[in-house]
Amino acid sequence: MPKPSDFVSHVLELLAAWGGVSARRMFSGYGLFRSGLMFALIADDTLYLKADDRTRGDFEAAGTRPFVYCRKGEAISLSYWEAPAELFDDPHEMVRWAQTALGAASATHKAKPTRAKRR
Repeated sequence: MPKPSDFVSHVLELLAAWGGVSARRMFSGYGLFRSGLMFALIADDTLYLKADDRTRGDFEAAGTRPFVYCRKGEAISLSYWEAPAELFDDPHEMVRWAQTALGAASATHKAKPTRAKRR
């Protein structure tokens, strides 16, 4: 498995005090996981944290944007928002925002209907 980029390693270092965070290669980036839930993604050396209806305003107030990618010429926006730049100077704030992102991921996961198993 290839070694994570310096940026991914730096983000993991900032989250080390929280513990239990892992990075998994996904497409052209990485997903960040804790307790089996993806709470963040890294694409093009940019960290995006999971947001929901109760936290989206915090990202908007910080002046950040959602993660957007193109598929078949159409822009697709996901519920992951760029982490505010000041989090990279303060590991405690990074962990606080990551915990909030994990809460959003957990709420989203619980809200998804379960699929019936095929026989």
